[in-house]
Amino acid sequence: MHSLVFIKQVPDAAQVRINYETGTLIREGVPAIINPFDAHAVEAAVQLKDKYGGTVSVMTMGPPMAEEILKKSLAMGADNAFLLSDMVFAGADTLATSYALWAGAKKVAEEVGPIDVYWTGKQAIDGDTAQTGPGIATRFDIPLVTYAAEIKEVDKKNNKIKVSRVVDGGMETVEVPMPCLITAEETINTLRYAPLPYLIRAAQTGVKLLNSSNTEIDADQCGLKNSPTKVKKAFTPPKREQGEMLEGSDEKTLDALFDKLEPMLKQCGKL
Repeated sequence: MHSLVFIKQVPDAAQVRINYETGTLIREGVPAIINPFDAHAVEAAVQLKDKYGGTVSVMTMGPPMAEEILKKSLAMGADNAFLLSDMVFAGADTLATSYALWAGAKKVAEEVGPIDVYWTGKQAIDGDTAQTGPGIATRFDIPLVTYAAEIKEVDKKNNKIKVSRVVDGGMETVEVPMPCLITAEETINTLRYAPLPYLIRAAQTGVKLLNSSNTEIDADQCGLKNSPTKVKKAFTPPKREQGEMLEGSDEKTLDALFDKLEPMLKQCGKL
């Protein structure tokens, strides 16, 4: 069983700043980390390997410094790491990114073997669009399971996987054929500390570089010029004023609350 996890290097959300003239993130001087939801996707893939056997590959698209999160993923238990890095990818939105990752994934399948489950985190904390995973699934024309909270079982005989996912109002359990793409919630598992053998292997395992010259990637579908998404405006939401605190006995507090709500209720026709 072969899992391929798409991961992303993102700025530490606690230290993010915005260039309000360009509407883009200022990444200089901000520590980079593995997207937290992607880390849970790696853990989920490794747990599948531990239970059912197989291989876990990881891939990221980014500059050479993104190799750091690939090494971290190897330390978590992944077996192969691929860095998709090329200047033609610069400025890509989710449409162009999903194309490049889709093309890179086909190269991984050639080198490692057919892929049964593709993984992403449910979204990236720097963009919060949750579009890249579904975009990859659409390009492969495979089933998509979003917001996965638990892997119930894998039916290797019938080549199916059963997943519980978060939906409005509760949970839903679905069974889909493989290959498929799953986007992981952080509640799908608890991240483990990397054991010493994994750390040693991560230090010894090389990262395979993929680019537009060694993959079947059409440069005309990559990068900023092929990214229709444009940031028109970025702003800081106005600071909320502190709410009013009502004090006193329960009866007095309820009377005061009703007095404040009464005009609004009358306006809405509720009184």
